[in-house]
Amino acid sequence: MSFPVHAITLDLDDTIWPIAPVIVRAEDALAAWLREHAPRTAERWPVSASRELRERMGTERPDLSHDFTQLRRLALEQMFREAGDDVALVDPAFDAFFAARCAVEHYPDSVDALERMAAHVPLAALSNGNACLRTIGLMHLFEFQLGAREHGVAKPDASIFHAACARLDCVPATVLHVGDDVEMDVVGAHRAGLRSCWINREEREWPHRQLEPDLQFPTLAALADWLETARTPETTRP
Repeated sequence: MSFPVHAITLDLDDTIWPIAPVIVRAEDALAAWLREHAPRTAERWPVSASRELRERMGTERPDLSHDFTQLRRLALEQMFREAGDDVALVDPAFDAFFAARCAVEHYPDSVDALERMAAHVPLAALSNGNACLRTIGLMHLFEFQLGAREHGVAKPDASIFHAACARLDCVPATVLHVGDDVEMDVVGAHRAGLRSCWINREEREWPHRQLEPDLQFPTLAALADWLETARTPETTRP
């Protein structure tokens, strides 16, 4: 399939890097920080308990479902308060967590594929997560990063896709959104009027009968191959 692509928006977690091991390492880094700086909190809230609290916080505060940073900070505040520690420790504790959260390990194909795609069309990051591309070291490949926290609403809401298209100065039909999540990325992009590409690294079966992604690849490298093969004046940067 070939169609004009004036810009590409990309999901981050589980699209450019796997997120599960990152979160495990970040939670371990937070636990180590607590043992050193707030031992009462560390004893009261081992990793399993702090994880359950963070998940419960998300259920209790649906108004913050788009803001993982604030949910994490609220969970930390409750942990310190219940353990009798100073809630002012929230800032440095979160910093310890977030530094590890941004210490991602990319899929082997990701960086080269991003460089190849960025040579042809503008790239923008469009994520529900709170990773920082500048900290990670990929910001130079992107025009901008738009997160659910900054926008105020998460994918699959159409408004976040449209906000990205507006910043790219592209109509939705000429923007290709790339991501791993069936509902958040592919269905969300489709309903917002964008083209969609499903990155299906695990060879999952597509679950919908009446809606399919415009493209499907097992890696970002395969998408970069397609972009170069389908290159037209509309898919070449000046």
